[in-house]
Amino acid sequence: MKNKTVKALALAMAVATVTMMGSASIYASDDTAEAATEETADTEEDADAADTEEDADAADTEEASDDDQAAADKVAALIDKIYVQERNDTTDEDCKAAKEAWDKLTDAQKALVEGEEASPEYFGADTGDASKDDPRNQDEIGENELLVVSFGTSFNDSRAQDIKGIEDKLQEAYPDWSVRRAFTAQIIINHVEARDNEVIDNMQQALDRAVANGVKNLVVQPTHLMHGAEYDEMTEAIDGYKDKFESVAIAEPMLGEVGDDATVINDDKKAVAQAITDEACKIAGYDSMEAAAEDGTAFVFMGHGTSHTANVTYDQMQTQMEDLGFTNAFIGTVEGEPEDTECQAVIAKVKDAGFKKVVLRPLMVVAGDHANNDMAGDDEDSWKSQFEASGAFDSIDCQIEGLGRIEAVEDLYVEHTKAAIDSLGADAEAATDDADAEATGDTAADDTAETTEEAAE
Repeated sequence: MKNKTVKALALAMAVATVTMMGSASIYASDDTAEAATEETADTEEDADAADTEEDADAADTEEASDDDQAAADKVAALIDKIYVQERNDTTDEDCKAAKEAWDKLTDAQKALVEGEEASPEYFGADTGDASKDDPRNQDEIGENELLVVSFGTSFNDSRAQDIKGIEDKLQEAYPDWSVRRAFTAQIIINHVEARDNEVIDNMQQALDRAVANGVKNLVVQPTHLMHGAEYDEMTEAIDGYKDKFESVAIAEPMLGEVGDDATVINDDKKAVAQAITDEACKIAGYDSMEAAAEDGTAFVFMGHGTSHTANVTYDQMQTQMEDLGFTNAFIGTVEGEPEDTECQAVIAKVKDAGFKKVVLRPLMVVAGDHANNDMAGDDEDSWKSQFEASGAFDSIDCQIEGLGRIEAVEDLYVEHTKAAIDSLGADAEAATDDADAEATGDTAADDTAETTEEAAE
């Protein structure tokens, strides 16, 4: 009996224990579930917060991007406004506004500047120190002015070395004449003014300045290569001012008279051909063109090209090279007119002639945009890239130097200027002779009349 009771008690205690453990387990499960639920809720809340923050950041980024582009577009529009060939009443203010707006941009914003003509390079490209140049726009210069007219360049170093070099040489040669400057490219004038605050006169401004300064004798020396469109526009502008001076003379451009066809050459073309080949050989490390040819080296001189009839000048320069016996000298043009001077045609000529080394050099007064980019640039359409892409040559080198820094070329301009100055004296002498002849004629007529009257008496 007792034994059964003990067993019953033991069984009851076991059941109670199991029940208690089950209850605890249940309670524990409830606590775990609640904790898990709370953790999930917290995670979801954090995720929502992160998403909200990310969306906010994206919105801020988008807003910032829009603001950056808007600022860049404003500058691009201001650049496009001054990238024109005509000067107007607001040009100076427009140039100033474009530079001020550019200076306010961040580096990231500057990289976004893109317009019809505008790019980050307009203000951002390093073209040298503008302070080395001289715009030569001073007043109170006396009665004799030598106006040097150039197309112009925005490349500071080239402007100082090539254009200023010619002007300095002329000033040294003719100390009794005040050398002044004019550019025919308003686009370049605006670029230099906006970027560097250097003000260069255009043709009208330079001529008006000469009149205001009381200049009596005006000699104009163009640095242009030939009698092309720029030369014609220059002479037309001068014609409108001739009655404002006692005497006016226009000197020859670098290569002199054009001639009727490709066979026509002259002393000016000969002098330039010799000067540029001598300089090219010296820089390339050769004693002569013949020595370069023996080493398999060809020199390619790249000119601009023009739709003007004066374009035949380039073929004449090729004739001149051949006349001098330079079998390794080739003339080409950026514009590709005529077709035999475009890049691929020149490549074919050099290849067919058997030369394996090529030196590219500009046939231009200044080593500006065409020389740095069209000739020596890294874009696939540059002459350097096209020569490399042909796979026909072992080496392609570039000499980025304008003709204006070659002493023999400077001397040629001095000679042309001398001829123009001398012509003023000849014109004055001719005018004096005409006046004397007229006076002599009048005296003779009076004597005849007097004799006739005496005979009649």
